[in-house]
Amino acid sequence: MIKIFRTILKFTKFFLIFQLVFRILRRYFKFPAPAFFGHVLDSDHRRKLQPPALIIERSGIKPGMQVLEVGCGSGAFTVSVARAVGSHGQVYALDIQSEMLAQLQTKLDRPENQDIHNIELVNKTAYSLPFEDGVIDLVYMVTVFQEIPDKPKCLNEITRVLKPGGFLSISEFLPDPDYPWMSTTARMGLKAGFVVDRMEGNLWNYTVRFRKNEVYR
Repeated sequence: MIKIFRTILKFTKFFLIFQLVFRILRRYFKFPAPAFFGHVLDSDHRRKLQPPALIIERSGIKPGMQVLEVGCGSGAFTVSVARAVGSHGQVYALDIQSEMLAQLQTKLDRPENQDIHNIELVNKTAYSLPFEDGVIDLVYMVTVFQEIPDKPKCLNEITRVLKPGGFLSISEFLPDPDYPWMSTTARMGLKAGFVVDRMEGNLWNYTVRFRKNEVYR
């Protein structure tokens, strides 16, 4: 019992030091997760901690939707979302790093994913989305939003491409060194003109879903 307690204590200390050091660094340096980290982000272990089905349900992703994933990385959730929207839906997987998109393409080329034909890879930034006004049903981000330096600019672009009444879903995960409180995420969306549609989850893993309630001007 004492050995178990010491192990837990060591893990807790490591976690707290990790959070402290990286939070200080991330306060001054905003950058996306490096491409060499892609295989860790797209791992079975990560999906156990953040189940794609849970992200899909909380985000409100439905069959037939036109969905944009901002910061798809190596595709931890992309394939599951593509299956969720079905053959009549479309997923635009956007990432600023071509190396990450290459990893996602490799994943799509696997035999088990040969039936998926509704994913389009997009190598762009969140500040200049290559879509016309009001064409996207839902935009989602998973542990990505806090990596974006100019959040108001990003949210303005998302507002532009969303259909009237469209949704923005932001999911966060506590081990991420960029992790913000749920109330912080909600406040940022409200400040950008979104309406909070629902907030689900807990301290460890949550999703805030926003709704665009007016025609973009």
